[in-house]
Amino acid sequence: MLGLDQPWAFFLLPLPILVRRWAPPYRERRPALRAPFFEELARASGATPAEGALVQDRARTQVAIAVWLLLVAALAGPVWIEPPIERIETGRDLLLAVDLSGSMETADFTDPSGARIRRWDAVEQVLDGFLARREGDRVGLIVFGTAAHAQVPFTPDLRVARELLAESEVGMAGPQTAVGDAIGMGIKLFEKSDTAERVMILLTDGNDTASRVTPRKAAELAAEEGVTIYPIGVGDPTLAGEDPLDVATLDAIAEATGGERFLATDRQQLERVYARLDALEPGQFEVETWRPRRPLYPWPLGAAVLLLLGLPAVRLALDARTRRPGHA
Repeated sequence: MLGLDQPWAFFLLPLPILVRRWAPPYRERRPALRAPFFEELARASGATPAEGALVQDRARTQVAIAVWLLLVAALAGPVWIEPPIERIETGRDLLLAVDLSGSMETADFTDPSGARIRRWDAVEQVLDGFLARREGDRVGLIVFGTAAHAQVPFTPDLRVARELLAESEVGMAGPQTAVGDAIGMGIKLFEKSDTAERVMILLTDGNDTASRVTPRKAAELAAEEGVTIYPIGVGDPTLAGEDPLDVATLDAIAEATGGERFLATDRQQLERVYARLDALEPGQFEVETWRPRRPLYPWPLGAAVLLLLGLPAVRLALDARTRRPGHA
């Protein structure tokens, strides 16, 4: 689409007419030819002598008009506006903190076909689908066991995040559970974030057995940094064991940070939890639209220069045409 950056320039089009009408005439003194019989020649030709006689150069006038029109067109800043291009900017940093302690080996979940699978296998499958729907967010991944590790720094590349999630395995961070340290690691990652929306999804199937900072204290620090935490407890909290699920601590974490605690005792519940999280924290993105602009002013400007340079050739061509037989 054609556009103009300076359309006001077309108001300059009548400027030469105004100058011709109101500016004083150009005067030039030249030596005159003195003829003692000038009056007789004038009477014989029937012409009336006058001062300031002017002989118009038609070729020069036409070129001057064309050059002026082209210069005004160039000054108006013609541009060719390309079709719009959209760029999507992420609006939120979403961090997943996933428990890879030894208890995630427990095979008390089922896959879609009904076969029994490990808790981690079910979590990985549901998390992969959740990540695939997070268009518009930068996502990060922390895995924790005895210690917490940043598996994926914040990135808008969801494909990379899903691939590194698939490469994670139970026990790779140690057999114990360090919930507080996982939250602390998340706080460090969020310190490098410049987005206002900071969300952490904390998934665990046990209680804290290895942290240097208690989960409740870590949650208070997270709240000070503007981080909202959604804890998800995996497994049946009523079952007794070596490291039973600590629902009370998960409730405290959610309350301190303004999040919500969820429980998932099977795959179906886990899927409903992540669907609920999709509704609570929909993907955020900002769309910037711009249209590339290609300046066209060099074309009329170049044409004006060519006309000025080619004026002598134009005059010669017109003169040759007027000299042909049949032309007055």
